[in-house]
Amino acid sequence: MWILIAGIVLWSLAHLFKRLAPSLRESLGARGKGLVALAVLISVVLMVLGYQQAETTHVWGRHPATVGINNLLMLLATYLMVVSFVKSALANRVRHPQLSAVKAWAIAHLLVNGDTASFLLFGGLLAWAVATVVLIGKAGKPALPQRPLSWGREVLALGLTVLVFGVIAMAHKGLGYPVFG
Repeated sequence: MWILIAGIVLWSLAHLFKRLAPSLRESLGARGKGLVALAVLISVVLMVLGYQQAETTHVWGRHPATVGINNLLMLLATYLMVVSFVKSALANRVRHPQLSAVKAWAIAHLLVNGDTASFLLFGGLLAWAVATVVLIGKAGKPALPQRPLSWGREVLALGLTVLVFGVIAMAHKGLGYPVFG
């Protein structure tokens, strides 16, 4: 479990570095971006290895209702992530679409993975996303950019969402994680 915990802590600190130590981060300049990227990469490796190796206790299992809710939340998470890149109309209304996507993703996975390793991984990343939104909010709220409605961007966002969701579902199935059952 310590490898998993180390990965979650490193992920959180790397992503919060700019907010928790802005002077130090600024003094590192471009080199700081590389260090943060390296820390994030190492944290992902630690989280994957730690999650795979964790001895865990099961509290609850999958249920058809929670699988359905999970899939809907994952579709929402995928859409929010796509929106952040495509800059569709929803980006005008959601202040932090990527962090909202992480929160939806974490909650979805907690619904269907009722074991202590999942509580740490998905609960830890949920806590990180919530803390990040709080810290950003305390720093001040700039106005959301207002882009005109573009049906092309909307169709692109929906199409990419379906495509990315399908790829994620196939990857999960290929790794042995049931998606729809």
